[in-house]
Amino acid sequence: MRLADAILDDCLCDPAAPLARDPARCYGLDKAQAQAQLASLKEWLRVQQAMLWANRRDALLLVLQGPDCSGKNGVIRRVLGGLDPLGLSPHSFQAPSEEERRHDFLWRYRERLPVPGMLGVFNRSYYEALVSDLRDGLCSPADIPQRQSAILAFERELPAASIQPLKCYLQLSAGEQKQRLHRRLEQPEKRWKLTLGDLQDHRNFAQQQAQWAAVLSKSHSREAPWYVIPADHRWLRDLLVASLLARAFERLALDWPARPAPFTHADLDSTP
Repeated sequence: MRLADAILDDCLCDPAAPLARDPARCYGLDKAQAQAQLASLKEWLRVQQAMLWANRRDALLLVLQGPDCSGKNGVIRRVLGGLDPLGLSPHSFQAPSEEERRHDFLWRYRERLPVPGMLGVFNRSYYEALVSDLRDGLCSPADIPQRQSAILAFERELPAASIQPLKCYLQLSAGEQKQRLHRRLEQPEKRWKLTLGDLQDHRNFAQQQAQWAAVLSKSHSREAPWYVIPADHRWLRDLLVASLLARAFERLALDWPARPAPFTHADLDSTP
């Protein structure tokens, strides 16, 4: 049902060259095939999410990073749409508020970690503290090594809290980003979200990708690996993330809780 391990493992980050692969590669799949496979897989994910909630033993944390237009919101809609919202804990992170800046930079992320039974989603994450915060003047270059160490320590704490991270970087080409920005300019339902910062970020695309490549290289580990997802094709991006999520569920080996019923048929039938 999900994609084969060989394809998923091919997306594992190469710390020596994290963003060297072609973001338009498609593994021999086509759009119709991928969309049909995703539709079947989503039903299986729905059952797994329900069992995750029923057991309240583990939590999953899907971390989505990527440049503007890479499809972080799209993954949430297309892959997680149809799951039980009561078992989802999605959070989108923009620049920290004044209150958040009064705390340690990891505070707002710790506050939003999923509790056992939940599927948490971070649309952008604590890794923004190494790139966006530096760009926006919220930290200095001298702060980055300490922040990198703090993030690695933070991720090492997650398994002890029964939280299994799944980190996906959605890799987009500059050409595809430009096309998607053009389409957003033409669509009123998306145009309102554009800012001058989006234009500046596109102009600085190569520089920003170099920064993210350095971040991925230094934060890829066996315990919390990065998967670099080719995102030029939306249909492949969605199926890859769904398949990685399915493999994370498989590793939890979930089943329905074997709990005795709180009452019997006789108890129920004795009720007027």
